[in-house]
Amino acid sequence: MSPITVEKTSEDSASKSLHVTVPVDRVREAEARALKYYGQRARLPGFRPGKAPDTVVRKRFGDAIRQTVLEEIIRESWETAKTSESLKPITDPSIRNLKFEEGSPIEFELLVEVRPELKLQRIGGFRLERRVSPVPDSAVEEQLAHIQEQKATWIPLEGVRPSPGHMVRVEVAPIENGVTGAAQPHDLVLGQNQAIPELEERIMSLLPGETAEAEVRFPEDHPDEARRGQTRRVHISLHEVKRQELPPLDDALAREAGDFESLDALRAAIRQDLEREAAREADTDLRQKLVAQIVEANQVEAPDSLVHRLLHGYADMYKVPQEQLPAFEQQFHSIAENQVKRDLVLDAIIEEHGLRATEADLDQRIDSMAAARGTPAAQVYASLQKANRLPELERVLTEEKVFDFLLKQSTIEEVKS
Repeated sequence: MSPITVEKTSEDSASKSLHVTVPVDRVREAEARALKYYGQRARLPGFRPGKAPDTVVRKRFGDAIRQTVLEEIIRESWETAKTSESLKPITDPSIRNLKFEEGSPIEFELLVEVRPELKLQRIGGFRLERRVSPVPDSAVEEQLAHIQEQKATWIPLEGVRPSPGHMVRVEVAPIENGVTGAAQPHDLVLGQNQAIPELEERIMSLLPGETAEAEVRFPEDHPDEARRGQTRRVHISLHEVKRQELPPLDDALAREAGDFESLDALRAAIRQDLEREAAREADTDLRQKLVAQIVEANQVEAPDSLVHRLLHGYADMYKVPQEQLPAFEQQFHSIAENQVKRDLVLDAIIEEHGLRATEADLDQRIDSMAAARGTPAAQVYASLQKANRLPELERVLTEEKVFDFLLKQSTIEEVKS
């Protein structure tokens, strides 16, 4: 039987384009197998099972036979291409420019994304700063104020026009052609962009129990696309105005907020959390600087095919409309490019130095998580597995091992901002 031919037409470090030609005798063999398959299973009027003539089977199952032939030919061609070109694909191939005509060879293009072969000449010997931002007292007090707001109560006000910061209970009804529609109740805090500005302004002109009409214009970034930029007349009824009453900032609030004996203990816990967050941000910044140094030292390039693939992933995640894709890709191109370079560098180091997280590493981290939560490790494992987050945790552990390895090979200076 004549061989399938695979010819490389173009490539970069992360993708290859292959022209595949499947000779006629192989196509006929595949058609014969598909015809036999459907002929044996056909239930056609006037014929015993498996005894219908080929011409009848072809007429009845022509499209299915053609599809079966294509699937078999493409599958066989893909296996041939992987072997002949020594491919290490990271996704299934794309098929383009398919030519399938009676009595002729089948021809098509295989577009394959492959893992780039990256050899890093330098991964250490850098000088880097780990800069930890101090936690100001104002940040601690801001968190305390947030806790106060969470524990606040709302006190009704009588005979007072609402102002920013007040909570109001209103009903808003659309007016179309002079007819007032069904009213919708809303509870909102004024001045927090919970309602259209014109609506808030009109509400603040009313006393509880009063009604009014107003023209409101929906902003261009309104969640409902159909309403963006439109003007609508509405009927407003103000029912209630409330002011926020914050609890005293004292030991009682601290006990209510958690297992704290005093306000000083709560304040110390908040500071500790903020300092941990500052340390995490410093570590993230240090890692970014280190990867940037490795990328620059080794002149790592981001293949266009991987950048575009990542951009399409971003667009799918954020549900970007088709007409906005060009602007979206232009805006996020540099972000995607840097992410691709980062992934290539880390993956190369993982493979070169065998730094992938092991089952033991995973079990140890899950045990720590379980101890912190006070739950059995098996329960934490099952929860992560159900949420499909085990691969994510494995990647986190792998990256921790990679950066532990890398940072030991460079000089790190601790700096207080």
